[in-house]
Amino acid sequence: MEAQNFTFKEKISHYLDDFNSPIGVIVNLIILGFILLSSGIFVIETYPLYDTTLKVLGKIDGVILSLFTIEYLIRFWCAESKVKFIFSIFSFIDLLSILPLFVGFIDIRFIRILRWFRILRLLRLIKFETSLFKIKSEDGIILVRIFLIIFSLVFIYSGAIYQVEHYSNPEVFKTFFDALYFSVFTMTTVGFGDVIPLSEAGKILTVIMIFSGILLIPWQLSILTQKSLQNTQQGNQVCSHCGLKFHDRDANNCKICGTKL
Repeated sequence: MEAQNFTFKEKISHYLDDFNSPIGVIVNLIILGFILLSSGIFVIETYPLYDTTLKVLGKIDGVILSLFTIEYLIRFWCAESKVKFIFSIFSFIDLLSILPLFVGFIDIRFIRILRWFRILRLLRLIKFETSLFKIKSEDGIILVRIFLIIFSLVFIYSGAIYQVEHYSNPEVFKTFFDALYFSVFTMTTVGFGDVIPLSEAGKILTVIMIFSGILLIPWQLSILTQKSLQNTQQGNQVCSHCGLKFHDRDANNCKICGTKL
């Protein structure tokens, strides 16, 4: 069904998740820009800045947070099943990213850590990323997905360990880069030992980071390896009926519809 035949609500819902039409591309480019700008503000705020600069950045971030809240409410309004929307993984991520707006007046460390989860919204745009950069191969799509998952996780861990350790260990965790350095070497289990968390929360988070690195990185790489091996065993014959692109090299018929190749 063409977008012009949609109702007003269906049009809005369509363009929020559409990655092919000009309007859909513009909408998702704007969302992507706000995600990256917001994440950049979090990083910049870990460095010494003038109070006036911090106030400006705070106002910009407040505007972005308000826009994310409006987007969440629009997605909720457009959802056919409100219950399914609330409990979907992407909606949960969106909710985490806007939660500080509602509980930000509570000055506790846990709430501040939630801000770093906003980077996870990038996962919603995986299809958009592959469409934007014209990634067509299955290996390329999987590689983009793996990169975004690992990047998002490292970013969140870096922000969390900075938030937890900066106050108790300010000489070691001075900026986001110090936390990023620690996160990368901890998750890859290299661990030079030159940076050590002091707080109990920091030590617990470090253990979680190590286990995440041990489990996540080999698992994601194994998926890519398996898919690459599978693709090398397949030919590029395209089914004239259903359009399936990949078949075993010795296949005579399409494995989906049975049409002769």
